[in-house]
Formats: sequence, C-alpha cells, structure tokens
Amino acid sequence: MASDAGNPIPRFPAGFVWGVSTSAHQIEGAVDEREPSVWDAFTAEPGRVKDGSTAAVACDHYHRYREDVALLADLGVDAYRFSISWPRVNAPNGLDFYDRLVDELLTAGVRPVPTLFHWDLPVALDWLERDTASRFAEYVSVVAERLGDRVKKWITLNEPAEHTLLGHALGAHAPGRQLLFDALPVAHHQLLAHGLAVRALRASGARDIGIANSHGPTWPASGESADVEAAGFYDLLLNRLFADPLLLGQYPEGIAELMPGDVESDLKVIAEPLDWYGVNYYAPTRVGAPQGEDIEFGGLTIPAELPFSVRQIEGVPVTDFGWPVVPEGLTELLTGFRERYGDRLPPVVITENGCSYPGLDDQDRIAYLDGHLRALHKAVEAGVDVRGYFVWSLLDNFEWAEGYERRFGLVHVDFETQQRTPKSSYGWFRDVLRAQR
Repeated sequence: MASDAGNPIPRFPAGFVWGVSTSAHQIEGAVDEREPSVWDAFTAEPGRVKDGSTAAVACDHYHRYREDVALLADLGVDAYRFSISWPRVNAPNGLDFYDRLVDELLTAGVRPVPTLFHWDLPVALDWLERDTASRFAEYVSVVAERLGDRVKKWITLNEPAEHTLLGHALGAHAPGRQLLFDALPVAHHQLLAHGLAVRALRASGARDIGIANSHGPTWPASGESADVEAAGFYDLLLNRLFADPLLLGQYPEGIAELMPGDVESDLKVIAEPLDWYGVNYYAPTRVGAPQGEDIEFGGLTIPAELPFSVRQIEGVPVTDFGWPVVPEGLTELLTGFRERYGDRLPPVVITENGCSYPGLDDQDRIAYLDGHLRALHKAVEAGVDVRGYFVWSLLDNFEWAEGYERRFGLVHVDFETQQRTPKSSYGWFRDVLRAQR
C-alpha cells in the first residue's frame, strides 16, 4: 500500500464528483414485479452459483430504497450510480420505481447516475442477435423520456467486456455460453447498442453521457517473446477491443473482419462522441503464453485452447476474492490511456473501484481505497483529466456467480433480516468526503 497512508488524501480538483455504485440485479430483489432476465434463468440452473443462491430478494432495495438513500445522504456523496433494470421497465408500471428512487435521491441532495444496462438482459433477447441493439435503443428512449427531466448524467452499458467474456465466451456468467471467439458478435452488438443509445439520449436532450468499461494494465509474465505476444493479445481483447472503437472509431488490426454486419457503418454509430469515459478498475493482469492445460484463476477456468494464460502476480496482497491489490496499476492505466488516445480521450470518471473483504471493521478495505485514491491523484497530477470516483459498492449484495459469499459493500447487509450496518470503511469514506469539501 502507499507509504503515506494515514495522511490526508490529497485534494482533488474543484467540481470532482464523489459517489458509490450498485446494480439493479444485485440489490433490488422484487423479481415478481418485473420480467425475467437471463440472470434469473442462469441462477435457476443447479451449480451455476457457488452458494446456490439467487437474487430473488438480494438486498430488497426495491422496498427499502428510502433507507438506502438515507445512507447515501449520511455518507455525503455527490452522486449515486445505480442501474435500471430493463426487465423491470418492460413490466407494467416498472418505471414507477425509478421515478420514486430518482425523486428520493434529489430530495436528499444526491445526483442520480443511472446505468442503462448492467448485464440483466430480458430473457427473450440475445446479444448474438443484431436486433437486440435496436431494441436497447428503444428501451433507452422510453427511460429518457420518463426520467430525463431530472436525470442529467447517464451511463449506457456496464462492462461489455466482462459480459462478453464471462457470459458468452467462458460460460461463468449468464447466459452461460462457452463460445470462446465465436462470442465476438456479442461484443460488437453491445458496442452498437451503446452508440444507438447515445443517439437516443442526445435526441432526448441529454448532454452528459458516458460508458462504464472495465480496464486494467496487462503485464507480460516475462520478457520472452511468447509471453509478450500473449499479453499483447489479452490486452487487445480486454482493453482495446472495447476502447478503440469508442475512442478511435476503429477496431484493432485484424478484428473488424471477424465482426458481423456492415462494420464500417456500425463504427460510425459506435464512435458517437462521449462527454466522459467511465473506467472500472480492480487490478492489473499478468499474462503469459498458453501452458497446454486449463487454468483455474480467480474463480474462473481459463481453457487451454486460448492463446494466453493468466498468471498470479507475486508479492502483493490479495482480496478475499484472490484479486491482487495494486493501486499503482490505476495510475499506469490512466496515464497509458492518455498516451494511447491523446485528445480522443474525453474526461475520465472512475465508475467502479472496490474490493471484497469480510467483517465490519474492514481495515483492509480502508487501506485498499486509500491506496487507490492516492494512485488516482497521481494520475491527475500527471495530467489525466479525471472528473469523478465511485466506490463499488454501497451495499453488500448478490455477487453474481459467487452468490452472497463476497462482500464489496461499505455497508454490511444481513441477508436474513435485511439490517444495514455501516462498516468502518463507510465512516472512513465519509471523513474523506468531508475533508474534500
């Protein structure tokens, strides 16, 4: 961790936005009051979720949102990043909940920052189908018409890279497909959906639009050419495949011909100008040449047939998820993006950063966030235009295929009683925010 931990966090620029993040499927519950999603179908299959749980109730945020907004107000954040459930909007009166939530947030002095897709695709739709992108734009228009008078900052998609890789290539997340490189159309159709959504939001009058892409530095396992080449390919798949089309209007070399449809025309839509670029950062990845066998890493099985293998980063702490804790990777990532994309990179917002640790006196989480905020400030000092930072997450929640075994929240949730208990990290972050004012 940073050697100056314990000293005040350096001050960020005036107007910097401080927030926390959640997602609909992970906290809302109330599944009977919305249409089913691909995650409902996935969790109903035995063995898909490690503890056998579902998000049927989760944090019951649907019924307890006022209590959660009060926690946000007490915490002192400027903004709350949540997601809107497409399956809920498809249900009768489904947008009424988000009407109430937005009004409650504004009354509490907290800016609403909705994400329009955070993995909970309606079960009848499929990202392998191009039409899903058009359907998404129609849904976005409906939401914007209803909430756009009060919501000013929008996020189109959350982590299309993970949704492609984990849900469609490796089968670890919903919808549970194992298509490997045949999953590439899923990436393209999500990016197209993003561009169409930007156009729909602009048509509704929105002027503050971004995306939340996950990124991290890729470190070769060694200086050997095979490891360097493998790391370069991994970086292409997880970073450049999703950033280049948005920021440069083109796919990395060799990728466009693998994508469906009229790619040249689609890229004009995908590259609609953004007001800011959201980055979800958790850790760098150490990558080497394939090792000829399946590898278990971070709860995933990396198939032997992939042209790379993921390796452990030695000599650094890990979260209880087994993820390496490398704050300086955030500085490296952001300064690297500025060098790669230059003036094509809009202002950056860290839309997620957080960690899984147990317990109420979560000093490890405090150390993690402290180190990452200092690393973020170093990127600002280096000239990266960073406009905001959102902690993942406000609440312990349903952590996808991990069920309820991983706790990312600043607030502890007893899933039997639904009692909320702020952790030590909640108090620490509240103090940080007060000092930044």
